[in-house]
Order: sequence, then structure tokens, then C-alpha cells
Amino acid sequence: MRIDLDEDEQFVYKISCTTCLAKGTLKWGTYRPGEDNGFMAAMDRWIFHLVEKHPDAEAPCLEFLPAAQQRLTEAREQRERASTTD
Repeated sequence: MRIDLDEDEQFVYKISCTTCLAKGTLKWGTYRPGEDNGFMAAMDRWIFHLVEKHPDAEAPCLEFLPAAQQRLTEAREQRERASTTD
């Protein structure tokens, strides 16, 4: 993981996979601005990537898989509720 500063001097969280390619020669990665949950969003995407693409990987962050799944479920439910009230 890299933590950089954007043009507004705000944190930006970047995680990339050293083995997976997203498009052509571009490595798979996630880039999240340091807004409210930028770090958590980046870590959740990384955890899901590990589970889906590297199921035999051992990584300390995988202990947070249940919490990441819960956040994803809650976000989907919130989007669903918002779309039905529009």
C-alpha cells in the first residue's frame, strides 16, 4: 500500500497486486481518495481481490473479511433503499 497526497494535499490510498493484470500490461490496483472511508474502501477492495484471485494467499488483512463483507452488504442495501425512494 502507498499513501500519497493529491493536488489538494489530501491522502490518497493506493494498493496494487504484483501478479495480476487489469488491462494489457497494467497491474490490478485500487485508488481511493482519503475521504471519510477511503482507507477502508481500499482495504476492502484488496481483501476481496485476494479472496477472489488468490484464494490460497495468507495475509493478516484477511481476518477482516467478515467486516468487509458486512460493509459491502450495508452499502448495497443503502443504495437499494435510496433507489426505491427516488
